[in-house]
Amino acid sequence: MRLFKQFMIATIQPSTISGPIQAAASKSSMQRACAAALLFKGESIIRNPGHSNDDLAALKVIEALGATVKHGNNELMISSNGVHALLNEVNCGESGLGIRMFAPLIALSEKEITVKGEGSLLTRPMDFFDEIFPQLGISFSSNNGKLPLKIKGPLQPKNIEIDGSLSSQFLTGLLMAYAAADASDVTIKVNNLKSRPYIDLTLQVMKDFRMKVPENNNYESFYFSATSPKTDLSTLHYMVEGDWSGAAFLLVSGAIAGNITVKGLDVFSTQADKAILQALQFCGAVMSIQTEQIEIGPAPLKAFHFNATDCPDLFPPLVALAAYCEGTTIIEGVTRLAHKESDRGVTLQEEFGKMGIPITLQDDLMLVKGGSSLKGATVHSHHDHRIAMACAVAALKAKGPVTIEEADAINKSYPDFYDHLKLMGAQVSVISN
Repeated sequence: MRLFKQFMIATIQPSTISGPIQAAASKSSMQRACAAALLFKGESIIRNPGHSNDDLAALKVIEALGATVKHGNNELMISSNGVHALLNEVNCGESGLGIRMFAPLIALSEKEITVKGEGSLLTRPMDFFDEIFPQLGISFSSNNGKLPLKIKGPLQPKNIEIDGSLSSQFLTGLLMAYAAADASDVTIKVNNLKSRPYIDLTLQVMKDFRMKVPENNNYESFYFSATSPKTDLSTLHYMVEGDWSGAAFLLVSGAIAGNITVKGLDVFSTQADKAILQALQFCGAVMSIQTEQIEIGPAPLKAFHFNATDCPDLFPPLVALAAYCEGTTIIEGVTRLAHKESDRGVTLQEEFGKMGIPITLQDDLMLVKGGSSLKGATVHSHHDHRIAMACAVAALKAKGPVTIEEADAINKSYPDFYDHLKLMGAQVSVISN
């Protein structure tokens, strides 16, 4: 008997949206909180937890590494005594942050642990561990630079130098692992660090969980002193932030398709994708930024120039925005897109091309020729959650319906996305095929 995998198809009709909407929980904040709760010796109460596929994968990883997770009313109770692996295998799902952040934490264990993944994560390069792990006393092997990995510690903190140009996520894991191993008088030197705001988020989560926080020397090195933090709390409380990455799509939808109010975002957040506000201001969107909510509505939009090097996840919503901006928008940072769930520069070019929006890739630049000529079409997510959401948002003011194949890709980060569009009045139909 042959088994056929079901695929979700979503069709978005041209729509006008309105009303309030609550931002989803940040998976960047949630996954870091899961890692920190694993390392915190005691009970952590995590409020407003996320439930995306990446969030659920993080919870499974920390349970495999010794934490106990109980689900309450919009909160999680996580009990842990540090890394004491119960299993010899963990699965990070499709989470790039998960694999890079948890690998150094897994290396705190003396047990050899196999690290697996799914989907697009199976094709992502993992050779950035090869150079660093042996320097820290960690036994490591991979499948020709791909998953699965085999990791055996314990990690021994030492002075090291790493390349931060590919991703800041590996540094996030090293900082947490060094803190958990009580690193003393050692420095992690970082060359060409990208996505600095995500390291700010990591350091804030470490502080919130009473971890040993290193001295940040202009993002070029991180020094762990000989002193240890006070950890006199047996129970710790943490609130997961609203997600600026997912909310960027909501804000762009308001800028092109109707007056909406997005609630639950911290305007003082360290999340990199808060920079969407700058892009919206650059293009002339009508906004009212308040402490607890952001009101936004449509207006004549003009092309803009934006540097997304430190916030590459903004490329998809920026392209959806640029599609409705008169003129040619220039977005910097294309080289950061090659190893996402898809090669996002090429994928955006292909899928928005189907909708009549020309995109040119020129070295590190993306040029998007926008206006009001976006047409209905059938597009494909490439199993990339942000591509699916970008196409859905762009569809709201297209000249015809847009159908998205493999639309279930959104479950990776924002499983409620189509429902949220519907709550704002968008005409969205979803079927499994």
